Amino acid sequence: MALDPAARGRLRAETRPDPRPGPGQVLLRVCACAVCRTDLHVVDGELPDPKPGVIPGHEIVGRVVEAGPGATRFAPGARVGVPWLGFACGACRFCVGGRENLCESARFTGYQLDGGYAELAVADERFCFALPDAYADAEAAPLLCAGLIGHRALRMAGAEARRIGLYGFGAAAHIVAQVARWEGREVYAFTRPGDAAAQAFARGLGAVWAGPSDAPGPVPLDAAILFAPVGALVPAALRAVDRGGVVVCAGIHMSDIPSFPYEILWHERTVRSVANLTRRDGEEFLSLAPKVPVRTAVETLPLERAEEALTRLRAGQVEGALVLVP
Repeated sequence: MALDPAARGRLRAETRPDPRPGPGQVLLRVCACAVCRTDLHVVDGELPDPKPGVIPGHEIVGRVVEAGPGATRFAPGARVGVPWLGFACGACRFCVGGRENLCESARFTGYQLDGGYAELAVADERFCFALPDAYADAEAAPLLCAGLIGHRALRMAGAEARRIGLYGFGAAAHIVAQVARWEGREVYAFTRPGDAAAQAFARGLGAVWAGPSDAPGPVPLDAAILFAPVGALVPAALRAVDRGGVVVCAGIHMSDIPSFPYEILWHERTVRSVANLTRRDGEEFLSLAPKVPVRTAVETLPLERAEEALTRLRAGQVEGALVLVP
């Protein structure tokens, strides 16, 4: 399934020649690919200049079919995961400093590189992960972005933050909530007003409170993580965090943030963003997930229903994560 160049927001089924792995690459038979809100931003044209006709999908679980020249990390038959970060140069000041997520030459799976809404995919073996055996293919897929970005966002909230607010309780939040609870933190879930199902889902995963995002929570928060791409939630979260609190914007795209009074930023509150991920993030989280253990709530759909999956995600009609299975 690829972007339809004739209709923004649409996909079209295509038959293409099988891709071939180049130097340092592996050819994968896709077993599962989770559907992420970032896929929506690509398909809906909210992220600029995608590869023309790109195949979306960046939470790929696949089996190695063939290794290209010089690729030695994974033998044929090995199960690997492919995340959003598909390439970094390794030589710029960001890469050398351990911040390859900020590499100016980075390329991203399902955006500049063809992704996993397909039967076959090619990936740079350096940016693939071995996956924990504890997870079936569909269960593992959401770990590769919802899990990884959520993990990075939680680390940015700070180890000292005990009361964590999660704005938008979708695929990432349902994973982060489990990790936060395992670490002994309190989780407060903020959902769309009236979304009783999401609030019940959050409470079922250990949230001590769940309510609408347009109202304050019951206690001041130490940190808030925003997964919903709604700029108006930034000032709302600033009002919800205590002095010295942190607001982490975890999405790659967000609507414009409205102006707000300096008063709600004062007292050393901080607003920061999460950009992409590093391979170290992936290795740390995939080692941690089975220890918690993180349980992913997934619903599988056949690949040909990819557009339906995106429509449901736009409408907020998903509990946990949707996963496409070729």
